[in-house]
Amino acid sequence: MHAVLTTPTFETDAADAGLTDEEIQAMSAWLSENPQAGDVMSGTGGARKVRFAGKGKGKSGGYRTIHYYGGDDVPLFLLALIDKGDRANLTKAERNALAVELSCLADDYRAGVAARLTTLKRRI
Repeated sequence: MHAVLTTPTFETDAADAGLTDEEIQAMSAWLSENPQAGDVMSGTGGARKVRFAGKGKGKSGGYRTIHYYGGDDVPLFLLALIDKGDRANLTKAERNALAVELSCLADDYRAGVAARLTTLKRRI
């Protein structure tokens, strides 16, 4: 089991989508047990996406979480949530911006710069 940290972007996305605390906790718990789950999104620097069912939607019409797992010595970072009813994926520009952020996230965390999470700018 791994620690899971949410970013302000994920928290905003989850609130906008109307997710309950229980739904967020269930996503976090499952991902903490399966940190390498999901497809690696090309052009993102290692971000993965995983489908979760929404209330009354099923997996295909639910949500996609975008997360990053940089290794056993850092937490899993919940980066963003996409409501599949709104859009299916990230744009190329969003993937490029994510790659820039992720290029140093795990190393920054390892170096004790956990405060970096509060400075992540919303680019997704």
